[in-house]
Amino acid sequence: MPKTVGFVGFSESGKTTLATRVAAELTRRGFRVAALKDAHHGFDMDKPGKDSWRYREAGASQVIVRSDRRWAMLVETPEQPSVEELLARFSDVDVILVEGFKNEGAFPKIEVRRRACEANPRLSLMHDDVVAVASDFEEPDERVPRLDINDPAAVADFVVSL
Repeated sequence: MPKTVGFVGFSESGKTTLATRVAAELTRRGFRVAALKDAHHGFDMDKPGKDSWRYREAGASQVIVRSDRRWAMLVETPEQPSVEELLARFSDVDVILVEGFKNEGAFPKIEVRRRACEANPRLSLMHDDVVAVASDFEEPDERVPRLDINDPAAVADFVVSL
């Protein structure tokens, strides 16, 4: 079972920057890393006129596209899948880094905060699954450890320790 750790926070907090830097550090250490990203609005991976798009337009509910170096599966669903359903799709990985899903998933999460966004509510005070805060400033009365947002190696150490 892969170790699963979330990175949560509000918009512009630095979640993607920190999570990708931690992914690079874990990969450098030999871990096989996967990522799951929550998109709050629609997204598309293929383009009008391309073959995968044409299959989807024709009614295919699942399309796999393969090249010599990667593959992707596009799945049309009537409902948004749960984070658990998405996590179950990963295989052959040691660590799954999850970005977003602050109100979903039974896995430990690291709250990401920047001084520029300190007016946002502190998720660590509202969610029991937040096990650390990665930030660029000190906050009083924190109930969980504080990690330096600018030290991805230390954050990676914390992830490995969970």
